[in-house]
Amino acid sequence: MAKSRASTPESVEAFLASLEHPFKQEILALRQIILGADPQIAEGIKWNAPSFHTSEYFATFQLRAKEGVQLILHLGAKTRDTATTGIAISDPDSLLEWLAKDRASVKFRDLKDIDAKRSAFEKLLRQWLKHV
Repeated sequence: MAKSRASTPESVEAFLASLEHPFKQEILALRQIILGADPQIAEGIKWNAPSFHTSEYFATFQLRAKEGVQLILHLGAKTRDTATTGIAISDPDSLLEWLAKDRASVKFRDLKDIDAKRSAFEKLLRQWLKHV
């Protein structure tokens, strides 16, 4: 099945080019970190925001966050046992705010905050991908 135009990297580029957001530089920086975390990560537009996937979508920007940048980590559309049991993620830097047993958010205040948490965030992403 062919992917819709909405899920192509070109549409992400067009979306970001037209995006007017007070934290656009932070969004762009996080995008590069996410895409660099694993060579199998691709991107698309989901829920009217840049989103990232391997076999399933696993991360989506929450563009309505009032302070800083928020990224929602999830496990895609497939029903999994983890919805009731949760997933095991080591988070020694306490980056995750759990929203459900299979969904969490990560927030960054600004570029300085992203730089300070980059290594911890990359480790967290690699763990998350094991559950997707």
